[in-house]
Amino acid sequence: MKKKGSRIFIESLEREGVALIFGYPGGRVIDIYDELERTGSIRHILVRHEQGAVHAADGYARASGRVGVALATSGPGASNTVTGIANAYLDSIPVVVFTGQVPTTLIGTDAFQEVDIVGITRPCTKHNFQIRRVEDIAGTVRDAFHIARTGRPGPVLVDLPSDVISASMDRDPFAGTTPPEREAAKDEIPEGRLRMILDLIGEAERPLLLTGGGIITGGASRELRKFAGRTGIPVTSTLMGLGAFPGSDPLWLGMPGMHGTYYANMAISHCDLMIALGVRFDDRVTGRIETFAPDARIAHIDIDPSSINKNVSVHFPLVGDCAAALKKLNLILAGSGNTSRNGNRKEWLDRISGWKKDHPLTYCRNSSAIKPQYVVEALGRLAGGNAVIATEVGQNQMWAAQFYSFEEPNTFLSSGGLGTMGYGLPAAMGAQLAFPDRLVVDIAGDGSIQMNIQELGTLMQYRIPVKIVILNNGYLGMVRQWQELYYEKRYSQTDMSASPDFVRVAGAYGILGLRATRPDEVEPVLRQGLGHPGPCLMDFQVDREECVFPMVRPGGSIREMTLGARGMVN
Repeated sequence: MKKKGSRIFIESLEREGVALIFGYPGGRVIDIYDELERTGSIRHILVRHEQGAVHAADGYARASGRVGVALATSGPGASNTVTGIANAYLDSIPVVVFTGQVPTTLIGTDAFQEVDIVGITRPCTKHNFQIRRVEDIAGTVRDAFHIARTGRPGPVLVDLPSDVISASMDRDPFAGTTPPEREAAKDEIPEGRLRMILDLIGEAERPLLLTGGGIITGGASRELRKFAGRTGIPVTSTLMGLGAFPGSDPLWLGMPGMHGTYYANMAISHCDLMIALGVRFDDRVTGRIETFAPDARIAHIDIDPSSINKNVSVHFPLVGDCAAALKKLNLILAGSGNTSRNGNRKEWLDRISGWKKDHPLTYCRNSSAIKPQYVVEALGRLAGGNAVIATEVGQNQMWAAQFYSFEEPNTFLSSGGLGTMGYGLPAAMGAQLAFPDRLVVDIAGDGSIQMNIQELGTLMQYRIPVKIVILNNGYLGMVRQWQELYYEKRYSQTDMSASPDFVRVAGAYGILGLRATRPDEVEPVLRQGLGHPGPCLMDFQVDREECVFPMVRPGGSIREMTLGARGMVN
């Protein structure tokens, strides 16, 4: 019996366990949409923009640990996905994006709505495909999902010419399409090399664990917590790794880098051993490379060999899976009865405690204006430990990272590497659909929320109960902060005071809108909004010129931080 390409495509997704697709229809994928309607086996969420579809698939993947899926038509539909794909690529998120394409006979002729999406996305995908024969659909879809989720995860694009999707074949399309086995040898680190790490820990007086997004994508959080507890080594985490280690743990130092805590940056600057796990040493973390961890021997474990010695030269490179490595380290420690605690470590921990006491994360609390940090703190108190927090990009993102205590992995969704404004709302939407019964909140800025504000329509259509917290300061806040600190307050093109009334915009979509203009209104608005059964937008009109501190000057050393009114410290 003959099967059309569109049917083979849907069956291929079913075999991968796909239950949800985010997409936007068009002429070149109309056969797929017809098959989706006919079979009804996969839920489709109609977004309002293709960028929103990929961000939603990304948020779904980060929250659930499963591969996110997006679908767009050819031409502008395909090109609209590029920012979302690049965002997933830099943050190592497993997403598969399917794009329609003109018929194979018209490729290269500048046909209507033709773009070379394979060429466009080659630099920002883990791999991409263009299917030329109906016989190749099943195998290509299988390979796309395998590539996206194994090794260092990342986005994969599959381009689907319309004549391939409409063509038919009369043999079993899945014959010989068994997924290849994962090559375990590439993920495992020899035990001898891991024992060397324990020897280094035993010799160190000032050790530090620097962890990143690889801990979360690799499912290594539980083993990390065991390892830190056994060894008594303090932990700092990059933006992408927040939640992998509990924010309430005494060993937790917070986030390092440009807007990191004073004590995390000082611990990096004074440690004598750094064990880096699942990090890529982004410039926002390291600051000036020459002054990064100057006294430390660095051991770096990462599944991607290209990440090792790329930005920071390390002394002990180990290519492998972080979860497997930490599990084996914990087994060695448990078997030997040795916790690898150094008797001299108390002095190091006391020194860190002194930094925490002298320079805690703080802000001016006696103000008639709403402080954005207070909104985030209040949200943390009221939301409890089960919430998933997505953010936009800018000051709102940094305040969320600093003042919300993340206790579990996969609960902080943010655009790290690309810094994509407009990410948070669709990402929160994807996370909420992954976990319908959990509280999901998007912490946004008034500039960033407008990048994909049209996805309020998606929230309304499907009654997705995302809560949106807008820290509204009437500026493009982070750029304005740089202009204040480094450009003599020349606020060039950062005034956003002409933004719409967000409460009325929410109401126009049929969504509850609330507003707070005074500090005493913050908690009542949050209680009402978080308790609302459907989607809700809360507009908090905050201090317009509040800055994110600490701050390291661009290109500066992370040991030289501006702490606001307290000035520069090191």
